[in-house]
Amino acid sequence: MSETSAEDVMATAAAAAAGWRRAGVAGAAIGVIAAGAAAGVAVERLTVGRGMRKKARLALDASGPYGSLRGLPGRAVADDGTELYYEVDETEADSGTSRASAPAGSGSRRRRLFGRKDPAAVTVVFSHGYCLGQDSWHFQRAALRGLVRTVHWDQRSHGRSERGRAQTEGVPVGIDQLGRDLKAVIDAAAPEGPLVLVGHSMGGMTIMALADRYPELIRDRVAAVAFVGTSSGKLGEVNFGLPVAGVNAVRRVLPGVLKALGSQAELVERGRRATADLFAGLIKRYSFGSRDVDPAVARFAERLIESTPIDVVAEFYPAFTEHDKSGALPAFSSLPVLILAGDKDLVTPSSHSEAIADQLPDAELVIVPDAGHLVMLEHPETVTDRLADLLVRIGAVPAEAR
Repeated sequence: MSETSAEDVMATAAAAAAGWRRAGVAGAAIGVIAAGAAAGVAVERLTVGRGMRKKARLALDASGPYGSLRGLPGRAVADDGTELYYEVDETEADSGTSRASAPAGSGSRRRRLFGRKDPAAVTVVFSHGYCLGQDSWHFQRAALRGLVRTVHWDQRSHGRSERGRAQTEGVPVGIDQLGRDLKAVIDAAAPEGPLVLVGHSMGGMTIMALADRYPELIRDRVAAVAFVGTSSGKLGEVNFGLPVAGVNAVRRVLPGVLKALGSQAELVERGRRATADLFAGLIKRYSFGSRDVDPAVARFAERLIESTPIDVVAEFYPAFTEHDKSGALPAFSSLPVLILAGDKDLVTPSSHSEAIADQLPDAELVIVPDAGHLVMLEHPETVTDRLADLLVRIGAVPAEAR
């Protein structure tokens, strides 16, 4: 016997909606979304008891290796004083030892990092998306480990980076700020030598903002770029897979709702924990495009997104509707560029990647079938393979290494 019923499912949704109503006038719209998520997980809840689901989550958290890779840690300082956390994975030749066996923070390894003997070695810098962290590149990081120097960093207010200091003082965060943050990370972690910039979603927008503010850096040091599931603008027109009437209503109220929720962060975080199944349903719908996603990978995505506080979610959201960096794309026109997206991405639809390709006609455009927004987790082999091809093309890794 299941310990839950269809009535329980809808009751949970109603309770969630009631909680959101306390946060503002737009609670009805959030309630509709919560009810939709409840419908999406109803079958699972009818067949798998709550205790079993909790045990399954704990088991997946304990057994999954995702997000366990670590490198040499460092911190860059943004122009507002925010400390940005990054990690460096050196090549085997540079580190002189296996990354798994070397002690983190070893002094001898740090001297090798900052006294590099080969300043021409390529560094691949990975920038993650909204509500994620550097660990979202787990599969690509594992594949490239030891072959090429890589830098993985956490955007401000995400992962292990400090909460944006300007934002704690009421300054809105914008994509331009993220571009300046990326410059600070490059200056600290890869001050010389050629660069390959890889960005997913907000990370791709961050690269565009970097190019807009520092075109000379792109011209002088960047050897190649990869845009994964990102957009150069017009995100305010995305319908998120909802009917026109529904998406228009959500667009009108969502900024106010998020702002209200952000002001009651402690209450909301308790609500997120209490309605974990509903959030899992939403995360799965908007992260993946196929039905046969590895449960451990799906749970890993949940953990990444759940770790972003609601006030940070609210803080960043308005920046996307204002984002327009199509004017920065010509800075990449002479470079090898990979543009990759999932054909079922509801967050940054593949049409946005096609729009970038229209401005960069020499770029390689790859639309991955049955893939959603987290394409690098859902179809890691495809993403890694195309990225490896890009690195081979510019000579960053030997062809036989693939």
